[in-house]
Amino acid sequence: MTDENSRCLWAGSDPLMRTYHDEEWGVPQHDSRMLWEMLMLEGFQAGLAWITVLRKRDAFRQAFAGFNPETVARYGPADIERLMGNAGIIRARAKITATISGAQIYCDMQKDGERFNDFCWSFAAGEVVTGDGKTLPATSPLSEHISKELKGRGFKFVGPTIVYAWMQAVGIVNDHAVECFRRHSSGVTIPRGSV
Repeated sequence: MTDENSRCLWAGSDPLMRTYHDEEWGVPQHDSRMLWEMLMLEGFQAGLAWITVLRKRDAFRQAFAGFNPETVARYGPADIERLMGNAGIIRARAKITATISGAQIYCDMQKDGERFNDFCWSFAAGEVVTGDGKTLPATSPLSEHISKELKGRGFKFVGPTIVYAWMQAVGIVNDHAVECFRRHSSGVTIPRGSV
């Protein structure tokens, strides 16, 4: 039996992390722009704690025009320097340029009639993959496959570990712990081994 006080251990006691856990993490996301935003934020998180990104998320959204891919795709050298001077975000040139090129790739996909939502969810056959609720893996064969596909499109900072964290964040994977009150509130699921 679970109750609202039973959370995944990683949520800890920080109110921001708990809110993120309770309201966002693992909820199936089908908005293409939001899926892209979360993939870019997971790239910024590489090598850091997720709480760092959460604390800077509003600043990231301001700096990247609300993560509007069409706007970010037009960013040039002056924008990169502006972002490098923005203490509110993670100032890593490679991650900033990866976000700009990621926006360009997103826009190219859209121009070709390919919705980012459809692309992302196609790997799981449109269904949530459910973990065992006892382990919290860093990668999976599915994240390795998606990583390879994203890299093939030209995305950067999309290794299997980053992709797996993103899959968890956007609800492609439900890895809430067995005792967590959010485990059974994510929607339709299929067992992990099925995909």
